[in-house]
Amino acid sequence: MKDYQGKRAVALVSGGLDSVVSLAMAAAEMDVRLVLFFDYGQRALERERNAVMGAINYYNLPFQEVDTRWLGRLAPEGMRQNPRATDESESQSLLDTLDAVWVPNRNGVFLNIGAAYAEAYDCDYVVTGFNREEAAEFPDNSEEYVSRVNVGLEMSTRNHVTVASFAQGLDKREILEMGHKLGAPLSVIWSCYHSRELMCGRCTSCRRLKSAIAALDEGLRPPVQFEE
Repeated sequence: MKDYQGKRAVALVSGGLDSVVSLAMAAAEMDVRLVLFFDYGQRALERERNAVMGAINYYNLPFQEVDTRWLGRLAPEGMRQNPRATDESESQSLLDTLDAVWVPNRNGVFLNIGAAYAEAYDCDYVVTGFNREEAAEFPDNSEEYVSRVNVGLEMSTRNHVTVASFAQGLDKREILEMGHKLGAPLSVIWSCYHSRELMCGRCTSCRRLKSAIAALDEGLRPPVQFEE
């Protein structure tokens, strides 16, 4: 692994498994100067925010919420707060396909904002939760995407900020194993597109997490709950 000791970072954390575990590694390996959370009018805003607050309190890190609600107005209806769909089965079906959950250029927007903060805070890295499993469906999670972004950031930031994800080459099961090894606060994560008392267990994000948990030895399974 690359030596990150002494490197300064801004971490982008959504409250999901991947970003929380990537934050855990960053906290162990780097000097994390700031954690950023984005309010883009997402349906699961409150649950995601609670998860991020749990993680930053666990690591005692500085935090800032960034208002990008304009982006939410470009998002598919099912991903927004207060969508018109009121029937639960209809609402659920909205979140079962890539088209239903793709927010236009979301990661591109977030990385550029993160890089601006990193440059202003004299940081070397923007840390994200990109991973191999989601890269198979979302090209803006892939190593190629990160590589291309870094070429652009070399020119658009004076201190040549670099994007890094400690989960980049891992699938969800491997991320859970890494989180367990690092002692990450996995009990706080929220990986559901909905905002309910418990994660729904049926949306595409929940299904990925449930499948990964089921593949683990029982002693490694995080204490998270899904609806029946």
